[in-house]
Amino acid sequence: FSILLLSFSLFIFSFSQAQVKTRALKKVTELQMPGTIDDEYPGTRGASVAWHPVQKKYYTVMAGNMLYPLAVFDAGSKRVSGDETNTLIDSRGLWYNPTEKRIEGNTYDNYGWFYYKLDEKGIPYDYAILFEGQNQPTVQCVGAYNTADKKVMFLGGSQVYSYNISDATAEENTLLMHWGRTAKDGPADNEDPAAEPEDYNNTSIVYTNLPSAEIGTVNFTNKQIELYNKKDGFLTQVLTLPETAVVEKSFNFAYANGIYWLFNIEKRKWVGYK
Repeated sequence: FSILLLSFSLFIFSFSQAQVKTRALKKVTELQMPGTIDDEYPGTRGASVAWHPVQKKYYTVMAGNMLYPLAVFDAGSKRVSGDETNTLIDSRGLWYNPTEKRIEGNTYDNYGWFYYKLDEKGIPYDYAILFEGQNQPTVQCVGAYNTADKKVMFLGGSQVYSYNISDATAEENTLLMHWGRTAKDGPADNEDPAAEPEDYNNTSIVYTNLPSAEIGTVNFTNKQIELYNKKDGFLTQVLTLPETAVVEKSFNFAYANGIYWLFNIEKRKWVGYK
């Protein structure tokens, strides 16, 4: 009887360990971008959101053009930058580098990595190129900073590529994402590292720093955010979104200050969920 009880207990423990954690997200805040869809050079898609813990400000950029809006918000989500503030460079990913204490990012194509120069109010007035060239797997990649390993991560096809923050050199090893599959499921039979995922945002991933759930993706078919283990690329957590949430196939997804951000194109605002 004792042996049976022990075996049953081990089975229950193993079964519970294999289960994916599920949690419902709730809307907590909004960041309203300037301009309307009828303005000249307004931009359409949100590229990224970054939180500067020293400035206590959010930095947001639109994807697609150096003349598209950049907006800065205080901790209470009030915009503190002007209507005419723009990205200055064709931005895609944004992240805070805690070593340098600055907002950095990657650009479209081969324009390189950069950082923003801030004025006394914390508003970007210029930028400087850190590393020239296409230091990313594809031209439209949105970089996410892995603070634990000091690497910038990009999604290319169904693989996550890592580049060293210090010199933008690529790591030889890539991480194959097992879309929607747990470690218990194992890899699918037909996984293609080069193929773009059918049900997932194909330009943007986020880094959460949560143990065994470091990489975040958007499943737009199921309207949920999924978290994956950075060691093996398997699904570990599912974060369900409210019915009112808007999800997209590319861009419009970020993670900053412990908040998941989705950009509503029609209303031109980042909506934060936690």
